Amino acid sequence: MGIVVTGGAVRLTGSGLGCPTWPQCTPGSYTPVPHQAQGKVHSWIEFGNRLLTFLLVVAILAAIVGAIKWGRNRLDSKIVGLLAAAQFFGLVAQIIVGGISVLTHLNPIAVSAHFLISILLIASTISLRQRMLNSPRVELQVLTRTMGRVVLALSFIVINLGIVVTGSGPHAGDIMAKRFKFDVRTISWLHADSVIALISLTFGCWILVKAIEKDATKELAAQKIGLFLAICLGQGLIGYTQYFTGVPELLVGAHLLGSTLVWGSIWSFAYSTKLLSRNSAIKNINL
Repeated sequence: MGIVVTGGAVRLTGSGLGCPTWPQCTPGSYTPVPHQAQGKVHSWIEFGNRLLTFLLVVAILAAIVGAIKWGRNRLDSKIVGLLAAAQFFGLVAQIIVGGISVLTHLNPIAVSAHFLISILLIASTISLRQRMLNSPRVELQVLTRTMGRVVLALSFIVINLGIVVTGSGPHAGDIMAKRFKFDVRTISWLHADSVIALISLTFGCWILVKAIEKDATKELAAQKIGLFLAICLGQGLIGYTQYFTGVPELLVGAHLLGSTLVWGSIWSFAYSTKLLSRNSAIKNINL
């Protein structure tokens, strides 16, 4: 999430090409040099985002070591191993796509892919963390589980539409950066409509959980989907405010942070309620 937010800061401050080469910042130097044409502030903002990647490398290596040490004797050791490996390969993909973004002068397709990989990494990280901590999981009834999967899928669609809005509007990261050739107002309305649909379905899912689930399942599921609903409402408020105030940088940054919280909270709900559990699907088929 920190990578996403600092990456947003790079874009919002027009520092997307503060380090115009990759993997070096400038030809012959991996760090910014005095009197760069891009300016000292822009170059260090961009380089700061790259530095945070190194911290993420350390964290991921620690996670892999931890998964090997404490996960190999678990019944779900193969899943733990796959989730740990996903961190590594996801980071490699992120570094490659980040380099492509710079080398293509912030092509919106590459920049969008850069963000998309980030949310996939967030999902796998949450799954690994929750599994290693043996966080409680419950199994929803068929109707609630179906509704939950619809909400999860729509959340992914909403985030992707938000990516297209970002790639079509201002704050490209550099004045010369290309943009998607969509009408910003039209794609923004489509994104807003999808958010309204998501909030409505989430509220319906919360009511369904309250109505038909029981005991511990109701308590955990209602807590998770209720938190997701609250975050969506806050994110929607920020989105509408930024639209009607000319998309100021601070609100755009807050909206970017909100998108990671939206995705993290719905994925936490999905994990805790076994929306993605293969065993649940097999059980339903047998029934």
